[in-house]
Amino acid sequence: MQAVSVQLLYLLGAFRFRPPPTKALDRFRTPRLTFISLKWFCPVLHGNRPRTSPKGPAEFMFEFNDDEIFHVDLDAKETIWRLPDFKEFTSFQAEGAQGNIAVLRSNLDILMRRSNNTPAESVPPKVTVYPEKPAEVGEPNILICLVSGFSPPEVGVTWLRNGQVVTDRVEETDFYPNKDNSFRMFSYMTFIPGRGDVYVCRVAHSGLEQPLDREWNPNMPEPLPETTENVVCGLGLAVGIVGIIAGTVLLVKSRQLNGNRFRQGPL
Repeated sequence: MQAVSVQLLYLLGAFRFRPPPTKALDRFRTPRLTFISLKWFCPVLHGNRPRTSPKGPAEFMFEFNDDEIFHVDLDAKETIWRLPDFKEFTSFQAEGAQGNIAVLRSNLDILMRRSNNTPAESVPPKVTVYPEKPAEVGEPNILICLVSGFSPPEVGVTWLRNGQVVTDRVEETDFYPNKDNSFRMFSYMTFIPGRGDVYVCRVAHSGLEQPLDREWNPNMPEPLPETTENVVCGLGLAVGIVGIIAGTVLLVKSRQLNGNRFRQGPL
């Protein structure tokens, strides 16, 4: 199964603007003309006539400067805002997404019938696991699994703790498009680090021969805190200054000795 994507461009000016309620949003009073991309993805079954399904997977999302503004939960027919500030001065009716997707499905079906149906290449994902903040044993934290650079946008993420599948306190984002036409998504797991615990983010994708595991444990080295980095930089700077002073003193003394020998002349 492969995925075909259709992209439309909308203008931010198409939103219905209303005056923001607070001065905190003054910078948004003047609408700026910008493009918002909408992408919809459709599965293609090889060996059969390309076809779409009214119940097929779809995603309706608006972005601004590569950040999601909102997406539409197509099952609940609800607009989910990722940037709350935008909700204060604009609105979007979730029902409108269904109409747009219906048009896209019709256009996509025509494109698929007229194309040569060349299979798209499956690009495997890259996986990175890291905590939201420096991990401390016994302190609540959030473990983040970044899955990026993959195509088509079909991926399965499973969390494991000490070899056991974790199903609660787990959340996932939608698929975010990258500029190179690949995709990225995040999976979050709320947890309390314990000594000896081992966490794994397991990712399955059509571009992988087998699921890809990325391991993390509380004992893995973390980036140096800013205070530690400042101390290290300060010590390095101090050592460097001492070295410069010592070198200057030795150079001056060497020149003085050479000058005395020149004035005394040969014995």
